This record gives sequence, structure tokens and C-alpha cells, in this order.
Amino acid sequence: MRCPAAERPAGTSRGRNGMVPETSAASARLKRPSWKDPRLLVGILLVLASVAGVVFLVGSADQTTEVYAARDGIAVGEALTEENVVRAKVRLGDSEQHYITAESGLPQGVVAVQRIGKDQLVPRASLGEVDDLDRKPVAITVDETLPAQVIAGARVDVWVAQPDAKNGFSEPKLLLPGAEIAEVTAGSTTLGSAKSTVLMVLVEDSRMPAILGAQANDARISVVWNPGGAK
Repeated sequence: MRCPAAERPAGTSRGRNGMVPETSAASARLKRPSWKDPRLLVGILLVLASVAGVVFLVGSADQTTEVYAARDGIAVGEALTEENVVRAKVRLGDSEQHYITAESGLPQGVVAVQRIGKDQLVPRASLGEVDDLDRKPVAITVDETLPAQVIAGARVDVWVAQPDAKNGFSEPKLLLPGAEIAEVTAGSTTLGSAKSTVLMVLVEDSRMPAILGAQANDARISVVWNPGGAK
């Protein structure tokens, strides 16, 4: 018996309707896909979705806001000016409403009611009217050496020893616990040598008579650095 495959002419393949040349079968398999091919449409949609996703991620990563930051620190009672602030671009997200943006501009008629440190963003909560200030700077001159940590923004305890005719001075008492320093400057003696330090200490109105009275009575005033800043 002869095998049917042996009777198939060379270069042909069996099709549904009989013998088909191999070249025709290969052409059918390599036929260019039509634009109506669902697989091609799905591929195009996937590419477009990928491109759109990349564009969205790049755009969202560049959503920065230009806000104001303190140039060298802004003291309590100091107004915002172009000289004491700089502009910085940051990503704030939902927190943008809590800061002063460059788009809104510098607010007028307000001062810092809290110290704003160097390079710190200017928060709206740190600004207020002059009448809102419940602390005012008082100059205290100290002759003793102070720690390096005693700088603007640090907290100190102010002790006062009142004059005593019998013992010279009475036992020191804590007058201002955790008082904030607004400014530190070097003082000088009558000979011009810098040996004392002048601290601008923020004092609440309710304690103002006590500190001013101590200075008027030539009381001995000492300042102690308070790391915890507890009041």
C-alpha cells in the first residue's frame, strides 16, 4: 500500500479543499495584521495608557509652591519685609494654606508673634497684629559667661536677688522661668572692652513690673540657660 504523503507533490501542503502550495500557506501565516485586528487595538491602547501615566507622574512631581522663609531669623514684633525673607519652592500639598505664599505676597500690618528661625518657612500662625503681642523685649545685662546655647530663640530662667542692707543681697528667687531670648548682643564697659552681654528677653505684660522694679532697685539679675524651656 502506498502512503498518501508519498503521493503529495513536492512544494505542496494539504489544505481544506485539496493540495495547496507551501508558498501560499506561508503567505497566509505572514499576512500583515489589519487595523481592525482586536489585538492591535489593545496594544495601541496599552501604549497610550502607559504614556499618559508617565506624563501624570512627572506633572504631579513638579507641583511645587513658592513660599517665604526667614533669611536670618525674624524676632517677635518684627514685620515681614523683602530684606528679612527669601523665596523657596517646596511641595506642601494640603499644608499650603498654613504658609505665606509668594503669590499672595507679604502681608501688611502684621508682625511676628512668635520667633521664626533662620531658613524656616513663614507660618501664618506666627503672624498677628501688634496688639496681639503679649510679650515685649526687655534688655538684661549680665556679666557672667553664658553657654554657647544662649542664642536668639533659646529659653533662659531669670533669677533676681534683691538688695539687702544686712547681707548685701537676699536669696535669689526665680522671676522669669523659661523666658525666650529675642536677641543677644555684646555689651561693653566704660573702657570699651566687651565683657558683658545684653540679652533682649521677652517678658509678659503681667510680669513686666517685677523685672523693671528689680532693675530700678539695682537688684542682682542672673540668667541660667533652660534647655527644656519649661514655663
